[in-house]
Amino acid sequence: MSGRYLGVDLGSTTAKAVVTDAGGVILAASTVQMGAVSQRGMQRAVDAALAEAGMTADDLDGTVATGYGRRLVPGTARTYTEITCHARGTAAMCPGVRLVIDIGGQDSKAITVDPDGLVEDFAMNDRCASGTGRFYEVLARALECDLGELADLASRGGRDLEVSSMCATFAETEIVSLLAQGLPAADIASSVHRAIAVRTLALVAQVGKRAPVVLTGGVARNRAAVRFLAEALDLEVQVPARPQITGAYGAALLAMESAGRAPDQGDADMSVPLFPGPPGSDRSCTDCDGTVGSAVGASVVELGSAIAVRSS
Repeated sequence: MSGRYLGVDLGSTTAKAVVTDAGGVILAASTVQMGAVSQRGMQRAVDAALAEAGMTADDLDGTVATGYGRRLVPGTARTYTEITCHARGTAAMCPGVRLVIDIGGQDSKAITVDPDGLVEDFAMNDRCASGTGRFYEVLARALECDLGELADLASRGGRDLEVSSMCATFAETEIVSLLAQGLPAADIASSVHRAIAVRTLALVAQVGKRAPVVLTGGVARNRAAVRFLAEALDLEVQVPARPQITGAYGAALLAMESAGRAPDQGDADMSVPLFPGPPGSDRSCTDCDGTVGSAVGASVVELGSAIAVRSS
């Protein structure tokens, strides 16, 4: 046995792959941007990680896959949900973490973990693009700036504008309307970032605010998103050195820990939607008109002495 393990996280917009040794040390990692869930993107990420580690797939002692497209990853003995893998990988990268907030291309998650890094509770929004990477892409397009420039632009904003729509479908129209009023792009960018942070708190409210807090996913690379989330939580928010690979790293660690055991189906697919909705509803965009607090059954949740947000 070579003592080499591969974790693959095939998400909605990116494919991530991590190779570890028998001690859980990261030997190689890669992230590949995709247009959508793609086997081609996944293979590019795997090939890049294996090449960086100086090995081939035949040298691996185990592979675990996670993410939207985990069933598409060949050669995996096990698959695990993103919840399990993100918690495991983040706890290894940031020992002592109690709350993981992961914001990816098309979903967001809040996960509480115990002192051993095991999942205690989680909430997941995979039915609405509000606050996800896709939403920031809409903001950048409306403001006619590169996605990488958003953080600097938002950091220069000083005026808090009212942003009523948190729906990716409606937000661009509202942003264009604000621009038409002659309002500075920096103020619009900072106000949208602040509104997104408040929306994220609604997800956190479902599992409970804990500390330390770690933000992962592609949005964690946006310094302004980190800043406004920290201000809303009134807590320091940590970001791992490579926030996009925590799920793939967790998958690799699970491959290492399950080496030698008989293959199984991993853990069950679970999700806790962001929109409460009535029993039997699909808890999707049909329950939302794009405004904060519009979801069916919304209620005010106290998150701290100075924070009161409406879960939606």
